[in-house]
Amino acid sequence: MKSDKVYLKPNVVIEPLFDGWYAWSHLISPATAAMNVTGRHLKIMSSYIQAPHVHVSAVKTPKMKGGPFIDYEDNRVDEIRELRDLTMQERAQLIEFSEAIKSLDRMLKSKARGYSLEPLYQDIPEILRGYIELVYDLNNQPSYRFFESLLYKSRFYSESAQSIALWTTENDERPFVLSTPRLEDEKVVGLNMPFKNNALDELGKMKRTAGTLDEIKSKLGIKPEQEELFESFFTDEPPIPYKPYDGNRVRMRYFGHACILIETNGISILLDPLISYYGYPQEVDRFSDMDLPETIDYVLITHNHQDHILFETLLPLRHKIKNIVVPRSSRGLLQDPSLKLMFNAIGFTNVIEIDEMESINFKDISIIGIPFVGEHSDLNIQAKICHFVNIGEFKMLFMADSCNIEPKLYELIQKEIGDIDVLFLGMECDGAPLSWLYGPLLTEDIPREKDFSRRLAGSNYERGKALVNAFNPKEVYVYAMGQEPWLEYISSIKYTKDSNPIIQSDLLINYCLDSKITAERLFGEKEILYNKNEIQLVE
Repeated sequence: MKSDKVYLKPNVVIEPLFDGWYAWSHLISPATAAMNVTGRHLKIMSSYIQAPHVHVSAVKTPKMKGGPFIDYEDNRVDEIRELRDLTMQERAQLIEFSEAIKSLDRMLKSKARGYSLEPLYQDIPEILRGYIELVYDLNNQPSYRFFESLLYKSRFYSESAQSIALWTTENDERPFVLSTPRLEDEKVVGLNMPFKNNALDELGKMKRTAGTLDEIKSKLGIKPEQEELFESFFTDEPPIPYKPYDGNRVRMRYFGHACILIETNGISILLDPLISYYGYPQEVDRFSDMDLPETIDYVLITHNHQDHILFETLLPLRHKIKNIVVPRSSRGLLQDPSLKLMFNAIGFTNVIEIDEMESINFKDISIIGIPFVGEHSDLNIQAKICHFVNIGEFKMLFMADSCNIEPKLYELIQKEIGDIDVLFLGMECDGAPLSWLYGPLLTEDIPREKDFSRRLAGSNYERGKALVNAFNPKEVYVYAMGQEPWLEYISSIKYTKDSNPIIQSDLLINYCLDSKITAERLFGEKEILYNKNEIQLVE
């Protein structure tokens, strides 16, 4: 079999890791990586070492799901301690960097009083000097910005932290990955390689195009003791061939959460890629890798949250993505790292930044960036955008998690783009508090009542209704709810019929139906075909 042509099995997970932790975007940019190492990883590991029984109990409590608790039994303390000590040794510079950011914040609060900041440059911690510009806002509040591109060229960006775990999944169940590091596992092949390594593209191609084991083992540097397990990840059975859409309509396929594929006239657009695996018994029907085209012309990213930028999906697809479109960041703010720099660093060379009301035009298609408000706990984060996709006369608006906190905004936008045919809206309207995602970036504790008032929340019924009334869509689809079972490991969401987002989205759906607007909360999979004069649904 080693010299024969084989395919990568469809249920092989190519899991990206950062020092053994699930890799997401905040672990790539050096500044946010430093803060997450100290404010998330080391804290969680130290807590588990001190009281493993608390973690064991917490992960079994539904209300605690997604919290800072390691999902292992209490017999892994020595391994977690070893990982913590190794992290403190190998990431000493990031730890020092993190402490320097806190020191810088304290210095500015005590010394920046509205006078010139020039004398304070000598008080910047040495490790940060040259990477920081001190600034005031118009109200004389001091702050700073990073020269982020220089940080990527510095000793603080270490590709040695990056690795890949290869393993097969037989179901949709996985522990919540942001709080549980991956320990040694006899069923996992570990690869110490940076994410930009081209060998990952060759591995991803083997899901569709057969190759030889000898070639791929050589490219990935598989060790002799890994060979038997590694070879079990392949099969000589070819995958189900992808059938390109060759109709003259617009075909939209819902893959789960905020992932939607648009195909028309040989062009494909994929929003917020998050693709399920297949090849094992499944209770919920879904589209998967076999339903993706051989070439993806545009990948559209809405915002920098872990359930909308998934390296586990994107890295295996990198070889087939022509362009990846990201929102422009505010340049240098700790909480708003550049997505373009991040994607460039991990091997995506075809990154396009788009700003609010900017457009990308090709053939009879235009993609316009639409302002995205809310859902970021009131932080100054600009790397977030909705997408208005116009194909011929057909208009689609993908709102993702935008929270319609200022209806006047979208009334103004409607004057620019007009009414639309289809509205996609996320309604996870409870949302976690600020500290759940951004806590590691804070340099001082935030009072609980303030923390819980600033949510990572999308639109509720009233705000969703205002969007419907503003854009007068013919159809409304609630999506990006994190309901699918293959999403729990990254979203930690598990609704019941009494959950507020379900109640709120039901209200919106009923409002739309009463208004003679087709409406549905998407779940699992759905295909929609559009004709110029009508929308035809295909279940």
